[in-house]
Amino acid sequence: MDVADFRADVQAWLAENDLSPGPDHSLDGQVAQLARVRRALYDAGWMRYGWPAGVGGLGGPAVLRAVLGEEVATRDLAEPGIYSMVEVLAPTMISYARPELAAEMVPRLLSGREQWCQGFSEPGSGSDLASLGTRATPRSDGAWSVDGQKVWTSLAQYAERCVLLTRTAPGHDGITAFFVDMDTPGVTVRPLRTMHGVDEFAEVFFDDVVVPADRMLGGPGDGWRLAMDLLPHERSTCFWHRIAYLFARLDRLVAETGVPDDAALGSAYLALHTARCRSHGTQRRLAAGERLGPETSVDKVLLATAEQQLFDTARDLLPGVLELTGSPWRTEYLYSRAATIYGGTAEIQRNIIARRLLDLGRE
Repeated sequence: MDVADFRADVQAWLAENDLSPGPDHSLDGQVAQLARVRRALYDAGWMRYGWPAGVGGLGGPAVLRAVLGEEVATRDLAEPGIYSMVEVLAPTMISYARPELAAEMVPRLLSGREQWCQGFSEPGSGSDLASLGTRATPRSDGAWSVDGQKVWTSLAQYAERCVLLTRTAPGHDGITAFFVDMDTPGVTVRPLRTMHGVDEFAEVFFDDVVVPADRMLGGPGDGWRLAMDLLPHERSTCFWHRIAYLFARLDRLVAETGVPDDAALGSAYLALHTARCRSHGTQRRLAAGERLGPETSVDKVLLATAEQQLFDTARDLLPGVLELTGSPWRTEYLYSRAATIYGGTAEIQRNIIARRLLDLGRE
């Protein structure tokens, strides 16, 4: 399907079908709205474009998913961060799960029937993912027993499934991934409240959690490779959605300040435009079937910088709004402080750029 025709058709459908969120802007409300939007888009077919037929998709290039997410983000139909999680977890399942498992499970995620989470980070093993300690031990019946703790697990309290990294042997080759049902006995979820007042993250405890052998993603020791394939997906279509959302916020800021010729606004626009140009290049590589790798660390640095610059500009041009009111600008400003931390800290990303792209060595 032609991209321009697809966009026009989606816009026409959204104009006729009101998916606007209701008055409940709590996290519970956002997750419920996400499920509503996904279900409506899936039932109408839009959510299935860009995905292979083997998982219930209708085919077509991945850029169709980027276009759909952009239309959702610019209309504020769903919070882009949680909407875009599908772009991280579904490709991972398609690449690493048994085909039968992917065919069964991916439509549940695309259609909004289920929410999934990603169990990677641990206390003391955030950016240093290779040092994770959650252990999976083989059982005599062929299953695996998982013990350990994860933290900063987004929306774990709502998730039916978890893409989980565990240690099965020493070193990078000793990391193994599983697809775990979150209602399995021994799984305990404790939400964590962030400084912007939302329990978006959670810590998850695994106490002798039994996972069937056929829920392993890939083979034993494939977890590190899975993680390295997954992380660039966080920085491809997900970023395109986020940038579209931030441009909508820039438009709102211009409308509220009434000073479209302000130099700070121009600088924020250029930062976002630079990130979008870079993300557009990543979308082209994805459409060409190229493997995404360490070059997406550049996307991460540019987007995090642009996001913080935008909300710094809002703070400066709307004096007192962040500090003295309960305006959405306050919540979004506080959330933007984490942009250089989540998904890989800015320091780690610059190290990756220096070592793996510029070949500057380890020092």
